[in-house]
Amino acid sequence: MKKRWIVALVCCTMAVTAAAGCGGRPAYKDGTYRAQSETYRNGDDDSEAGNGYGVVEITIKDNNITACTFQTYELDGTLKDAEYGKEGGQVANRDYYNKAQKAVAACDQYAAQLVEKNDIRDIDAISGATINYNEFLDAAKAALQQAEE
Repeated sequence: MKKRWIVALVCCTMAVTAAAGCGGRPAYKDGTYRAQSETYRNGDDDSEAGNGYGVVEITIKDNNITACTFQTYELDGTLKDAEYGKEGGQVANRDYYNKAQKAVAACDQYAAQLVEKNDIRDIDAISGATINYNEFLDAAKAALQQAEE
């Protein structure tokens, strides 16, 4: 009786471990993979502020993420860069510009976290850059799906 109980326990443990995937991530093929997030549209008003999408490029070598870039774009395809948050090339609203630039800076931080941690599940959101966080996760998941063996 005791032997059957042990065998049953071992079998159950193995089944649970297999179903959970041992907490690991999939195996990835070497290469560079690029993907775009879904388009974000600010639903609160008619403003175009914050609307856009993100593009990630991930390089895999020996099943490790060795490089990652992430950039965000306005709906018309304009890169959100040092000019993002300005109106007519000028900082009309300092608070808005600072928030926009914080979001731009977060792009590099999200990409760096992915290379450092090598697992998308370990990426931490950055306060003030939640939209970029969601765009990053969306695009990175799509790129990593392409890389799965």
